[in-house]
Amino acid sequence: MNYRHSFHAGNSADVVKHSLLIALVRALQQKDSALTLIDTHAGCGLYDLAGEQAQRTGEATQGVLRAFADPNPLLNDYRAAVQAVNAGANVGEGPQLYPGSPQILSQLLRPQDFLILNEKHPEDAYALRGAMRGTPAAVHERDAYEFWLAMLPPRSPRGVVVVDPPYEQTDERARITATLAAACRKWAHGVTVIWYPLKDRATHWRWKEQLQRLGIPKFLCVEHWLYDADQPGIYNGAGLFIVNPPYAFTQALPPLLEALRAALAPEGHKGEIAAGWLGD
Repeated sequence: MNYRHSFHAGNSADVVKHSLLIALVRALQQKDSALTLIDTHAGCGLYDLAGEQAQRTGEATQGVLRAFADPNPLLNDYRAAVQAVNAGANVGEGPQLYPGSPQILSQLLRPQDFLILNEKHPEDAYALRGAMRGTPAAVHERDAYEFWLAMLPPRSPRGVVVVDPPYEQTDERARITATLAAACRKWAHGVTVIWYPLKDRATHWRWKEQLQRLGIPKFLCVEHWLYDADQPGIYNGAGLFIVNPPYAFTQALPPLLEALRAALAPEGHKGEIAAGWLGD
């Protein structure tokens, strides 16, 4: 599956991913100690929703535009993060720019926190450096999986690793599984967030079985299925694996997930979004 993000910026997967990422980091920031935030597949950092690539798919209409049209206050933090990169613009008809995870994370930084970004694609890495100019982020241009392990353990005792690959390579899931196993050996208490697309349930179940065999104790799985029944051969939704989520995050999760489901359900579908521990 090819998932070059400039074609999909602001879609339903982004709304879920970034809403949960904000909630997760804020839950961790209830403690004053420093956090190191690491993004292994950072992308361009900022996307033009009026640009040719985003307009070709039009996926933002079913994602961020739905979130902006929904009055639920539980989505306020997400909307504020998007509005922050559209400062001075009238977003009454929806935002023109969309923040990638690097921009979202940079907005959440406290003075004691660190942000380390990586993007292997040269053109995207160049765009990322421009998008992050003026922020304290460090930007690397390395293989994502080598970078992931090289950054562990991070400079602060606590931190989050965000793994958000394009799934262009057939061995992407295998590399994630192997690297996660090694990462947990190096940094057992660290928080890791892994995004993935949902195309068919059988492929996903096989991967979950492989991940379950790693024996990671606190392994949360959040799945967002857009349609009431699988639509063969197309994108059906997305999810997040979250290793070691903090208690404050998991306790606040159910109402946020319901708000996201209601805002993003396609016409004629209720959709489904739920969280559960891997292995339960």
